[in-house]
Amino acid sequence: MRKGSAGVEVMVGLLVLAGAAALFFLAMSASNFASFEEQDGYLVKARFDNIGGLKVRSPVTLAGVMIGRVKTIEIDAQTFEAVVSLSIQARYDQIPEDTFAKILTQGLLGEQYVGLDPGGSVELLKEGSEITITQSALVLEDMVGQFIFSKAEEGK
Repeated sequence: MRKGSAGVEVMVGLLVLAGAAALFFLAMSASNFASFEEQDGYLVKARFDNIGGLKVRSPVTLAGVMIGRVKTIEIDAQTFEAVVSLSIQARYDQIPEDTFAKILTQGLLGEQYVGLDPGGSVELLKEGSEITITQSALVLEDMVGQFIFSKAEEGK
């Protein structure tokens, strides 16, 4: 072995470890597992006809700022709607009761999340409130099918 090659091997080893650590942190932030802590807050529910690919722990945003996370997703046996429980951080306690909830997608094929658009009511959301004005997820397959069907109708 040549003199000084041990120092190069140590540097290469440190570089590989730093790269592995960077990939680990990138994977954790992309998968929403980086923040396990439960924050104080309140639960509100929203009903949707179709939630698309929405998942538990998906972000809840207001004006692009994350204010909470999706806590649970269930199905209502009577109406066959998806009932989504949203955990909103306690410091965001001034959200109007007539807020509009919609399921959005980050980018073209990204993760889905719940976006809130505040209304103008003087009544505020609180623990146990239900957001009644909702917009379901846009399903890409449905839109493509409608486009193809409309093109086929034009050809007749």
